[in-house]
Amino acid sequence: MLSRVAETLYWMARYVERAENVARIINVNTHLLLDLPRGVAPGWEPLIAIIGAQGPFQERYTECSERAVLLYLVGDADNPGSILSCLHRARENCRTIRDIVPREGWELINELYLFAKDSVEEGVSKRGRHAFLKRILLGSQTIAGMLAGAMNRDKGYHFLFMGRMLERADMSTRIIDVRSENLLPQEAGDTHPFDNIQWMSVLKSMTAYQMYRRSMQVRVRRVEVLRFLLQSEQFPRAFRYCIGSVEESLAALPRNEPALRIIGRLKRTVMGADQFEALDQAALHAFLDGLQLGLIELHETLANAYFLPREEAVAA
Repeated sequence: MLSRVAETLYWMARYVERAENVARIINVNTHLLLDLPRGVAPGWEPLIAIIGAQGPFQERYTECSERAVLLYLVGDADNPGSILSCLHRARENCRTIRDIVPREGWELINELYLFAKDSVEEGVSKRGRHAFLKRILLGSQTIAGMLAGAMNRDKGYHFLFMGRMLERADMSTRIIDVRSENLLPQEAGDTHPFDNIQWMSVLKSMTAYQMYRRSMQVRVRRVEVLRFLLQSEQFPRAFRYCIGSVEESLAALPRNEPALRIIGRLKRTVMGADQFEALDQAALHAFLDGLQLGLIELHETLANAYFLPREEAVAA
């Protein structure tokens, strides 16, 4: 397989997954603001922190209002992390490899991008936001399901799958990090009336609430939520599951030793963290930051092993 094709499949999957994740956090934040009183609700600024775009956002917008944040996250063409930008990039990547992916995959990605492009105002408005986000979520999941059900399990699929899982693991750590930082202080105690509502929002950001209740069989609490979202080997959005899936795909590829060593280290780190109750917010942030740096190192290792050097890719 050509390095260009492998990299295109990898990034196409990452962009579709990123668009879905942005839609998820907007949807959950909208409902969270309805559940919490004004003085407790975190507002819209944490969403900008989740995608790590505080600087670029402040350069373009004077205030962190609901409309400004939604414009930036939904339809800002200059924001590479907006839903519209992600779908545009996924579409352009797919367009260049239409002979590799099933034709239906190209049609679904193109259709979802055109919908998002024509419906930005509905996505920003209160009236049309729910339907818009639901369509983005359904479209992204349909694309992932169709590709999973119609592609050969060859090297191309492994690169596509690794891209999706790495993007998912990265967003999971970001959501936990930012959302837990904006929760009420721990000294308020587990009996605080709003504590479980906010931890439920962390779970719902990843559609994890029902699976958490099935697996953990306890009420929503900080330690159990962290353990489930970071260490579960069965829930497909948990960090441990995601990197384990990348490891399985890597096993089918050559020159995989450096990347496998990084994954082994990440697995030992996340599974060795048994005392989540002993981690205050600063320690938890440092722990999650270490996982994110590990994912960056893993991506760079994959790029060095399988993709064109950046200068050659730009020239091509």
